[in-house]
Amino acid sequence: MSEGRFGRFGGRYVPETLMVALDELRETWQHLRTDEAFLAELRQRSATFVGRPTPLYEAERLTEHHGGAKIHFKREDLCHTGAHKLNNALGQAVLARHMGKRRIIAETGAGQHGVATATVCARFGLSCTIYMGALDMRRQEVNVRRMRLLGAEVRPVTSGTGTLTDATSEAIRDWVTNVRDTHYIIGSAVGPAPYPAMVREFQRVIGDEAREQYLAAEGVLPDVVLACVGGGSNSIGMFSGFLDDTGVRLIGVEGGGTGTGIGEHAAAAARGTPGVLHGSFSYVLQDDDGQIRPTHSISAGLDYPGVGPEHAMLAEQGRASYVAVDDDGALAAYRLCTRLEGILPALETSHALRHAGTLAAELGPGGRILVCLSGRGDKDMDTVTGAVDEHTNGNPAIGALAAT
Repeated sequence: MSEGRFGRFGGRYVPETLMVALDELRETWQHLRTDEAFLAELRQRSATFVGRPTPLYEAERLTEHHGGAKIHFKREDLCHTGAHKLNNALGQAVLARHMGKRRIIAETGAGQHGVATATVCARFGLSCTIYMGALDMRRQEVNVRRMRLLGAEVRPVTSGTGTLTDATSEAIRDWVTNVRDTHYIIGSAVGPAPYPAMVREFQRVIGDEAREQYLAAEGVLPDVVLACVGGGSNSIGMFSGFLDDTGVRLIGVEGGGTGTGIGEHAAAAARGTPGVLHGSFSYVLQDDDGQIRPTHSISAGLDYPGVGPEHAMLAEQGRASYVAVDDDGALAAYRLCTRLEGILPALETSHALRHAGTLAAELGPGGRILVCLSGRGDKDMDTVTGAVDEHTNGNPAIGALAAT
């Protein structure tokens, strides 16, 4: 990988105004990433504030239900604030303090990155503004209340579809205007360099821990590592621990929505084409003129028309593969995991859990599957309840689960 590039993907496609800020961020990051004092502070705060290491968990009843491969979870839902997002938010907040930035902005879809950013800003006494699509604010109302309680200003974005894409665009506009005193904590492995590589490094703790824990528990590596993919931060963190283990299949699971037509899904890696979005060259959902297409996923965190450039490279190399799971499949997996394991997974994660069930049957007994359980799903209860009520009479699979 050349600087800022993953193969032909990545780079910087931003206004001239941001180049100085990105250079400052790159230089600070390159210095701090090997600075022992910085790394020691991150390790200490990760242990006492985030709650690392998170455990490896054997999903015994889910394994029995699917009748095949053994399924394990990496429990990022047990991080403080309920998702892996805090790993990156903490790292970037500490980095922002080193740059003397006192104002933080961020975008959020499912609200988990917004909550994580608001949390670290409260912890360090930083001013915090979060951009969030109006539709996502309705879907994730609990997280909106959490962010405001933590002292953040949550700015609704009503343009476009009112989702993560539009929130990201507004956050970039704010950064262009206020770049002197503001640091933009991007929540996924997307955006202009150095963000994709930097976010990956803050999240690779997931994969490093998981690999060590899995070997200690099972004595071998898993056959397959699965993670959901929106922009792709939990998945690239998880995959990073196993990239050199060529015998381990890496699979990213995207939001398949309600169909394969325009505006019906958010599967950028599986169904997109190379293009530019939010300052980076990667796989995106676009029309023939390069205009970004609308997306849909029942999961706000997956409702994004692009994917991180490192994922694009891994897909092109064939090192990782990407599939889509539809809304109904994710809902069924959400309820199944809740009933069988006593764990409410985020709707984002539920997409990966649905594909894990399919793979478990294919691999059969003796197979080994590891899933990154990226976040907890109590934030999704209103969405799930509404969707199940709507579909109970029309979808046999969900109806059967609702009746159990």
